[in-house]
Amino acid sequence: MTDTSTRPGPVGSDPARPDPVRLHKDLSRIWAVGPGWQRLAAVNHTVLGLRFMITAAVFFAIGGVLSMMIRAQIATPHSGFLPPELYNQIFTMHGTVMMFLFAIPMLEGLAIYMLPKMLGARDLAFPRMTAYGYWCYLLGGSILVLSMVFGVAPDSGWFMYTPLSSSTYSPGINADVWLLGVTFVEISALTMAVELTVSILKLRAPGMTLARMPIFAWYILVTALMMVVGFPPLILASILLEVERAFGLPFFDATRGGDPLLWQHLFWLFGHPEVYIIFLPAAGAISTIVPTFAQRPLIGYRAVIVALVAMAFLSFGIWVHHMFTVGIPHLALAFFSAGSALVAVPTAVQIFAWLGTLAQGRPRWDVPMLYIFGFFFVFVAGGLTGVMLAMVPFNWQAHDTHFVVAHLHYVLVGGFVFPMLAALYYWLPHVTGRQSVYRLSVPAFWLIFIGFNMTFWLMHLTGLRGMPRRVFTYTPEDGWATLNLLSSIGGFILTIGFALVAMDILLQARHGRRYRRDPWRAGTLEWAMPTPPAPYGFASIPEIGSRADRLAVRKLGQELAAGRGYLGQARNGWQETLGVHMTTGRPDQVVILSQSTHLPFYTALATCVVVLGLLFKLYWLSLAALPVVLGLMIYTAQISGLRHDQGPLPIGHGINVPPHTEVHGAPPWWALVVALLADGTFFVSLIFGKLYLWLVAANWPPAAVMEPDLILSGVIVLALVLAPLTARGAIWSNRRGGGIMIWLILSAVAVAVALAGSGMAIGGVPDPFGHAHSATSAATLAYIVLHTGIGLLFLLSNGLRRGAGRISPRRGLDLRLTRLWLDYTAVTGVVAVAMVLVMPLIVPISGVQP
Repeated sequence: MTDTSTRPGPVGSDPARPDPVRLHKDLSRIWAVGPGWQRLAAVNHTVLGLRFMITAAVFFAIGGVLSMMIRAQIATPHSGFLPPELYNQIFTMHGTVMMFLFAIPMLEGLAIYMLPKMLGARDLAFPRMTAYGYWCYLLGGSILVLSMVFGVAPDSGWFMYTPLSSSTYSPGINADVWLLGVTFVEISALTMAVELTVSILKLRAPGMTLARMPIFAWYILVTALMMVVGFPPLILASILLEVERAFGLPFFDATRGGDPLLWQHLFWLFGHPEVYIIFLPAAGAISTIVPTFAQRPLIGYRAVIVALVAMAFLSFGIWVHHMFTVGIPHLALAFFSAGSALVAVPTAVQIFAWLGTLAQGRPRWDVPMLYIFGFFFVFVAGGLTGVMLAMVPFNWQAHDTHFVVAHLHYVLVGGFVFPMLAALYYWLPHVTGRQSVYRLSVPAFWLIFIGFNMTFWLMHLTGLRGMPRRVFTYTPEDGWATLNLLSSIGGFILTIGFALVAMDILLQARHGRRYRRDPWRAGTLEWAMPTPPAPYGFASIPEIGSRADRLAVRKLGQELAAGRGYLGQARNGWQETLGVHMTTGRPDQVVILSQSTHLPFYTALATCVVVLGLLFKLYWLSLAALPVVLGLMIYTAQISGLRHDQGPLPIGHGINVPPHTEVHGAPPWWALVVALLADGTFFVSLIFGKLYLWLVAANWPPAAVMEPDLILSGVIVLALVLAPLTARGAIWSNRRGGGIMIWLILSAVAVAVALAGSGMAIGGVPDPFGHAHSATSAATLAYIVLHTGIGLLFLLSNGLRRGAGRISPRRGLDLRLTRLWLDYTAVTGVVAVAMVLVMPLIVPISGVQP
């Protein structure tokens, strides 16, 4: 189970051992978070990970109360417990809270807390971005939850299908609360996806190649990349629908060239991968817990990695199985049905790997393994009903019935909640430094297991008997009364079980038995540190010589605490960790992390004001708050980085590496690459929407199309191309120690010309309120305006940072980031201009009247 090839090593070229007491005092001073108001300034991953998980648990409790209200309403026929309008709000908010405010933030919180500890790093790559993501999550979730208090909660279902969610059928702000609140929360999700991806790829212990990473890190890496690609379609759909509701542009209005099914395509391009986004981190926890209790390494480590990558890939290709009844061509039905069944194969690979590990090991039973057992039973049952629903004839019969509701809960609760409860009992000692007292944990499990199956197994039967989803009442003659009553009783038993879990957590935190290191005899790095963990995590960083789930944790922990690993010193008051080559794990940079600051909190508050202004149609307030948001972001950038060249710094083992500001593969570079991958997905989704409406929607061709302005289009394209070329001139000049301001000015002029030209082109779009062709053309041009505007902010920041001495021939990272942004803007801008320019030449010929 363990491997002793991991070595801590001496620090620097000095063979003398550091003073551990002095080292811990110095690191504690540097990494400390002050009391009171200073707690809001925390950017440490341990603090923020716990905040994410605690906040998600509170939202889970709210969602649970809402589910009990739903079960109370439909427990008996003709129930008058809830009026229909309130019932619609409650079932909409139940789904919204559980999907957007509990499941994804909970997995993010677990990853934020655990990953640096598992990877041998002291923190994530961008602590301030993590803090900003948390505050966006908290504020966005609060907007959604408080809407129930004020009676304006969303009431169109957690999937917000059009046209029900359009201004015609939902004229109040209820739908706007969902669209803006969820988009606000998705800012948090995307920032965390970028953060986790870059941190896994760049911030690992030396020697930890990709093939040696703990399996949990692989699961989170794949999940984060899925979030990067999966969330932008939903963000685009929410923006387009909000623009339609607020200003009347017809993206989903079939009478004006739009199509309600476009919303379903964009939503399920997000919604189906989200199921796997929720499942995979939980599966990663299982792949970590099962080997520990089986007392042997995970069987099929590489096969499991291949399986989870295959699962991620397949999940993006089968979104249409949520839309089998909307009129999909038969060939497409067969394709998506086969793909939906095929995804069971990589799932089975993982399950057999877990079972094989248990079969070949010497399993020890404890509370975490009880929940693993519950997972196997519930999730496999949910997977079997999923294969049933993948078959088109059965899907047509069961669609929109309680059978689908039961399947959804078996997959999500079985695939996420049971593993997360196992993870809770497995890693809670790491948080509290205490072990469970076990007086409530076992009965809590059985109440949850029995209550869950009693609730949702019977819902399969009500669904097969024809009970539709989302109905608030029914008659005794329907034949559902007994089953619904038993399901509701099971729901309350389930709630009692969760209440016992909450009590058990509080008892463990206060009365649990203290322990030293590694109570489970595990082999992963998080157990090599004292618990509860110090703010800096590791006093020094180890070198990993084999897979990072086979470590001699107890011995290694003592060596690292004595400061005998890499970075076993406090230097210049910096918060330091090591950056490594992405694949080989060779140390190549010292990553200097940002320290505690209130700026993320203030920036999130200003962002919240922008969202509230949009929600209440106070657009002047949003326009006033937006410069504050941008100003705070620019100011945050100005105080980041170093003012002086450092050159190579000693890190241990006689190795010297430069700070991350002086290397090419720095975390900010990769963060922008990942962010542009998300941005590119957003852009492709926009182009997909435009082409989909052209080919499928009714009421085409439009009465009027935009006349191509070749001169204006040529000016925009030329300016877009010149901007990155002049940005390259700035990089070239900086490397030679010359002035860069003239190049930055030239680049800013080119970007400004592209911005102005795109704005003029929007003004030339004929009647964007009259037809979806003009509306999508305006949206495509607005995309260029947005990105050229951000390009100007990049250039402004470059100028300010050069003036402050934060850019030098060695420290040219800012200029390379700007060039990368302008490269992307040029490519997408040229495509966007071509779409707007060429489509008017094609639409009148190829458009088909309904």
